[in-house]
Amino acid sequence: MDATRHLEILRAEGDRLASLPADALGAAVPTIEDWTVERVVRHVGKVHQWVTGALRLGPGGNMASIGELTGIPKGPDCLPAYRESLDGLLDEFDRHDPADPAPSFAGPADVAWWARRQAHEVAVHRVDADDAVHAAGGPAPGAIAADGAADGVDEWARFFLATRWAQRFGPLPEDLAGRTVHIHGTDDPGPTDGAEWLLTFGDSGVEVAGTHAKGDVALRGPSQDLLLTLWRRRPLATLDVIGDADLAARLLDVARF
Repeated sequence: MDATRHLEILRAEGDRLASLPADALGAAVPTIEDWTVERVVRHVGKVHQWVTGALRLGPGGNMASIGELTGIPKGPDCLPAYRESLDGLLDEFDRHDPADPAPSFAGPADVAWWARRQAHEVAVHRVDADDAVHAAGGPAPGAIAADGAADGVDEWARFFLATRWAQRFGPLPEDLAGRTVHIHGTDDPGPTDGAEWLLTFGDSGVEVAGTHAKGDVALRGPSQDLLLTLWRRRPLATLDVIGDADLAARLLDVARF
């Protein structure tokens, strides 16, 4: 998936978040303890401001030098302020080529890396907010686009699990070594970039291959269900779990970033 599509997803999901009803701001998010819709909106808005600052630093910039953020006000004013932070971020992306170098919280990256990260950040948190609205008696959450959800699974596997986990915590737990997990999206039609991954855990980390192969356990379901389960927004029972269910549960317990 290219940066153009990531920015389309960011714009669409951000608009959904900005369009939430003000009277839902106090609704509790079922899957994140002590979070409300308002906290989701304010959190994502501040992340947008932070990323805008990162993109303005340019190549070789230090994330620690971004400085104080404008912030997002509390109460109903958080919604127009969120939209302003979203528009500011999208405007900043328009000023850069996707291949331009940019600093990130995980080391040197590029502008396209941030477009991807922001698209998936907003998509998952938008579902958090919609889950809260639904739990309070509102409509069910709208779907994440299948291609975006599949790309979010790919980011979860290749960046968060295979790279970010080690940066934060060191080696993966020894009991995962030698184990394999197959993740299989079942969307019909499937995303053009594919929706299958084989995770192979070794002594030095995890290898991720975009392939169909038998693992010790297979996790099957629509890409959105895969993404939301991997990010612990849905229970493991949401998916078809074939094989060693204990291994699947162990992976989800370990994969906290």
